[in-house]
Amino acid sequence: MGSKPLVSILIPAYNAEEWISETVRSALAQTWPRKEIIVVDDGSKDATLAISRRFESVNVKVVTQSNAGAAAARNTALSLSQGDYIQWLDADDLLSPNKIECQMLAAERAASRRVLLSSGWVHFHHRTKNVRIVPTALWHDLSPTEWLVRKMSDNLHMQTGTWLVSRELTIEAGAWDTRLLLDNDGEYFCRVLLASERIKFVPGAMTYYRRAGFSSLSNAGTSRSKLEARLISMRLHIQYLLSLEDSSRTRSACLTYLNNWYVHFLPDRHGLVAQLEQLAVELGGALKEPQLSWKYDWLRHLWGWPAARRAQLLLPRLRWTGIIQWDKLLNRLEKRPSP
Repeated sequence: MGSKPLVSILIPAYNAEEWISETVRSALAQTWPRKEIIVVDDGSKDATLAISRRFESVNVKVVTQSNAGAAAARNTALSLSQGDYIQWLDADDLLSPNKIECQMLAAERAASRRVLLSSGWVHFHHRTKNVRIVPTALWHDLSPTEWLVRKMSDNLHMQTGTWLVSRELTIEAGAWDTRLLLDNDGEYFCRVLLASERIKFVPGAMTYYRRAGFSSLSNAGTSRSKLEARLISMRLHIQYLLSLEDSSRTRSACLTYLNNWYVHFLPDRHGLVAQLEQLAVELGGALKEPQLSWKYDWLRHLWGWPAARRAQLLLPRLRWTGIIQWDKLLNRLEKRPSP
């Protein structure tokens, strides 16, 4: 066992008392034998730290720090890690038991530490059974350029836990960007991609991405700081892709990317749309007026963009809240001891 590479499973945690126990157990259940688990409590105000410390052992380290954000907590975890490979795991997500082992076997076959390993992923609420698996165009072996073109053209992404990253790629990518309150994972893994030779998709490995409530819906809403972070990340995405290939197809992908996210900056309360427009001009194109579905477009015609955007943000949240609560109830019923 000592000859096998060590995998560091790094878990940043903030106010995750409801989920952290299940997440750490998911890490402990990994069938890959050599692993260390590091939980960094980012100044939680609930029992996250106390619950995490119940798992402390030779292979599980728990530390705490003043609240500084997810990116800073990840940097702390990375600084404490010793692994040859890094597995990032958010404090409310889960891994299939064979996730790391499947990817490590693929890494052995690849015979290069510069191959980046990815896996499938699914949304779940409280129960992982009967989840709906929906493969995307990113679930393939790809070059870094092709991966980014598909991501930006088709408005796709891979969840943070899907990746298994060698120490070599991790060092070259550098630290997580603590400026980014939103999409810091998207920007970080772009840098990992740039450092890699290719992406190897590993069938059979699976990551479970929890949708637990409003905070898990990854929506900037109308927050200026989050929208500014989104814009910084978008600029960097474009910069990274064009550094790999500056062509008509990559510029087209970047323009599509800008237009896909344009609607999230409307109504333009913070003067950020002008920056988006300038980015489009620099790419040789222009932004197109976003098209809303019929459910919201009539509101735009009657009361303008502010009313349409409020409805577009609120109604899906109300729908998902109902679905999540129903799944939570079913989960409790299934775990109830038999009479």
